[in-house]
Amino acid sequence: MAQYPCENCKLRAHHDRNPKSPLGRLWRWHIGFCPGWKAYFTNQDEQTKAELRVRYNFKKYQ
Repeated sequence: MAQYPCENCKLRAHHDRNPKSPLGRLWRWHIGFCPGWKAYFTNQDEQTKAELRVRYNFKKYQ
């Protein structure tokens, strides 16, 4: 599987620590249109996609 910057993104880590912080909310908004996140997300297996959807309340690319 390819490596994507999203796996080690500092903003994503910040969101994971504190999703309601301004940087956490900025990252969550950003994944709605980020081409890198789309590539990362669509190249995951179905189980990982399901986990990401729940974890980040992500409804795109279904």
